[in-house]
Amino acid sequence: MQIWVDADACPGVVKEILYRAAERARIPLTLVANQCLRVPPSQWIRAVQVEKGFDVADNRIAAEVAPGDLVITADIPLAAAVVEKDAHALNPRGELYGRENIRQLLDMRNFMDTLRASGVDTGGPPAFSQSDRQAFANRLDRFLAQRPLKEAGSSS
Repeated sequence: MQIWVDADACPGVVKEILYRAAERARIPLTLVANQCLRVPPSQWIRAVQVEKGFDVADNRIAAEVAPGDLVITADIPLAAAVVEKDAHALNPRGELYGRENIRQLLDMRNFMDTLRASGVDTGGPPAFSQSDRQAFANRLDRFLAQRPLKEAGSSS
């Protein structure tokens, strides 16, 4: 199992939680971004810089994710691609995407895109809060606690 992060828009506090979790659980953590990222020195943590461009980081993650991996992203189309590959997706606010909810979330995202394209101001997401941080940390801890024991500490 590996954790992938769609890092360009990922809040810094979420990255900090992930750094600690990767070290504690000894799970490879890869942050993928269009910009150079500084990550703590660790055998478990690495950053990958991809070319600038629309969905370049998302496409890299979607191409490399394997069944059972976890992807941290707020991007619904990326989450849908991850779920299709039998991996897991978790957004920075602690919502786990799965087969049971991804289609509805993708449909809603597409509907909102259509509204925005027609000139309707749909607003944006609320500011990232302390409760969002806590929800993410709790969901990540539960996810990691439920992974099979044979994966614990493995690098694959």
